[in-house]
Amino acid sequence: MRSARLWLVLLLMALTVLVLHLRGDVDRVPPSRPLSQFPAIIGTRLANDVTMDSETLQTLGKGDFLNRLYQPPPPPPGRPWPATMDTDERAPIGLFIGYFPTQRSGQSIHSPQNCLPGAGWTFLSSWITTLTNATGQKYQVKEYLITDGTSTQEVLYWYQMHGRVIAGDYAAKLYTVADSIRYGRTDAALIRIITPVEPGEDRLQARARAIRFAEQIAPLLPAYVPN
Repeated sequence: MRSARLWLVLLLMALTVLVLHLRGDVDRVPPSRPLSQFPAIIGTRLANDVTMDSETLQTLGKGDFLNRLYQPPPPPPGRPWPATMDTDERAPIGLFIGYFPTQRSGQSIHSPQNCLPGAGWTFLSSWITTLTNATGQKYQVKEYLITDGTSTQEVLYWYQMHGRVIAGDYAAKLYTVADSIRYGRTDAALIRIITPVEPGEDRLQARARAIRFAEQIAPLLPAYVPN
């Protein structure tokens, strides 16, 4: 099964390179805001930028990247968290967005399925989750529960491409080929949300936290990832 999936990925990548070569050297890239301007306040959480090292940036390739940790405002110096603030409100939420204006010359978006194991994480479960946007339209994202042996994290991720939300890696590659032919566009983004399952917390509570955050940021994305 793994061998068949590997050959499918290689075939899709080869097809993408061939089609992009035949289409020419320049993509049509609509204007968008830089990710550095993405709101630093989501709900009650405030963002801290997380620096990515040069090796990580080199692996990711050419693109615009946002890597942040959204946390509740800290308590006043020398004072504890308010007694009314529960674990869910205190837990951090990590947000990564990688926007790639072009996927020519063999460059493609790195799937979390490959990156997370390389960082020492093991997948405990994986499935597709259906969310609802502000207009009531349903869309699907990929969901993982991962562990590094000391902590457990809830992960949501999806690809955002030309007004679509795509959960599958293979589907994203197929749309890249199709849209390069129809529209002369290969731009796309990967959005990943990650939050810990805190000690004593039910895993479903962490899942609900990640889903709420995803639904909060979804209406903001088209300004930074053009439709």
